[in-house]
Amino acid sequence: MFKHEMELAIKLALEAGEKIMEIYETDFKVYSKEDKSPLTEADLEANNIIVKGLKENFPKYSILSEESKDDKTRLDNHYCFIVDPIDGTKEFVNKNGEFTVNIALSYKHKSIMGVIFSPVLNKLYYAYQGSGTYLSKVENYKVIGTKKISVTNKTNNLNLVGSKSHQKQEFTNLYESNIDRISNVVSAGSSLKGCLVAEGIADIYYRFGYTSEWDTCAMQCVVEEAGAIFKQMDKTDMTYNRGNNLNDKGFFIVNNKENILI
Repeated sequence: MFKHEMELAIKLALEAGEKIMEIYETDFKVYSKEDKSPLTEADLEANNIIVKGLKENFPKYSILSEESKDDKTRLDNHYCFIVDPIDGTKEFVNKNGEFTVNIALSYKHKSIMGVIFSPVLNKLYYAYQGSGTYLSKVENYKVIGTKKISVTNKTNNLNLVGSKSHQKQEFTNLYESNIDRISNVVSAGSSLKGCLVAEGIADIYYRFGYTSEWDTCAMQCVVEEAGAIFKQMDKTDMTYNRGNNLNDKGFFIVNNKENILI
């Protein structure tokens, strides 16, 4: 179930990634949206590729994308694709490579499929409900090798992952109050932070700042199918396809329940 949706999402993520990299290598312009966040031609081109492909193949599903006008009729649909054509536009603009293409599917407000493609790192993470999580190497926008990945079982000497572009005092406080258990802080951009936990490179990720549904939906399925726990900071479940798409409570991802540090 949901395998066909995932296969299409992988195809579209790779196509969008190729277009993104064409623009990444140029002297592209950067615009500011109303909320002062950056926007580039690459965001819009990738969005067009993904949204068009989803609509053509699954016309009965609704779509929520960061770069498309929000159609609130989606709230009446059990199925909603949730898309961030470039997660980490700041990383894209800074040309540090740590941005991703995120395509997810929610069903009855739950994340049930996630595809995350890093076109610079040539890494593709994907999962759907009940499938486990997989990591593929990509070459020339084709998958060349795939392995199943899972979280670690560590409860000490933990690797804590944090944001490259967004850091808060609460994060520093968490680290300092648990320094006996945390041996290292790993910095990364975009949804790659969650992917590092899914892959076992990091063990815990705490995000105290605001995000949006399109930042977390694909990542949630990827990390949960790899064995992680994903909760909002008040330990409630994150839901999707909401009227207000702001994730205003923060969230955490941990490899096991013993590492819930709040």
